[in-house]
Amino acid sequence: MIGTTLAELRERVERLATDDGSYRVVCGRTGERPVPVATLRFDSRSTARLAVRATEQYRSTLRTYDPRTPRYDLIVCEESDPFGDRALPGAPRPDTDAAVSPVSDDRDSNEGKQRRIEFCHRVAAAVFEALSDGPYDDLETAVVDAYFELAETVDDPDDLCLCLLESLAAEFDARLSPDQQAALLTDAASQLTPVDRSGQPVATALAALQRRGLVGEFSCRSTSIDRANRRRTVQVTLSAYALSVRDGRLPVLPVAVELSRHQPEWSLSGFRVVDAERGWRLVVELGGSEPMSLSTVPVQSP
Repeated sequence: MIGTTLAELRERVERLATDDGSYRVVCGRTGERPVPVATLRFDSRSTARLAVRATEQYRSTLRTYDPRTPRYDLIVCEESDPFGDRALPGAPRPDTDAAVSPVSDDRDSNEGKQRRIEFCHRVAAAVFEALSDGPYDDLETAVVDAYFELAETVDDPDDLCLCLLESLAAEFDARLSPDQQAALLTDAASQLTPVDRSGQPVATALAALQRRGLVGEFSCRSTSIDRANRRRTVQVTLSAYALSVRDGRLPVLPVAVELSRHQPEWSLSGFRVVDAERGWRLVVELGGSEPMSLSTVPVQSP
């Protein structure tokens, strides 16, 4: 592990928060609310200042995994409307606390982007934490190099988090066996916040990805179950998948991590991907003894 983990730091910030607080943590230069305090409120200025310190530590740790993580001058602001949940106008001076009145903005869109960025960073950090426990220094270096190269092609900074996952997926596929991938991604999934495993795992995992802006509409149905050999397949149709095909392969690493969090009894063994007219058809394969690649998958023609 690398010091205090992102999960521990995030939990520290969340323990300080309250549902009806009137204090926020924002960037004094831009008015942005960075992860992990983006949607949180605090009941007093002193509590919010504790959250500032924890957030600075969180983002410093995050920069270990993603050197391009933006830097913010964090301050505490009090909203005049304690029930508002809107972006702060104008940038207050970075050396002062400020009381700021909320204004109308593209709240839903911005919060959706924040959720996606946060999820991508948490998955990437969990994967890097898993790598740090083994002899994978060369792989970590290769991921960062690939990320820098890919990031040069991106215009929207909000998409850099997707580049990081795509770089991780590509280097996993190039450098690790399917067994190694499965072990590392299972380890990464175990470092994320535990989830309720009582529902249908594939549908529940996809719903979680949808809430975080990784996929759009989806449907899934079980196509076969072989309990004697502990094998099961689920067919999925989805649209608006956020990651892009590269060299004929679709990065599925974040899908694999999320599915691994929701699998109480059926281990994830692989995917098959078919290019559909407005999205993708995935066959999720569970159980079996021999895993396939869980990071990228070749795209098959319809």
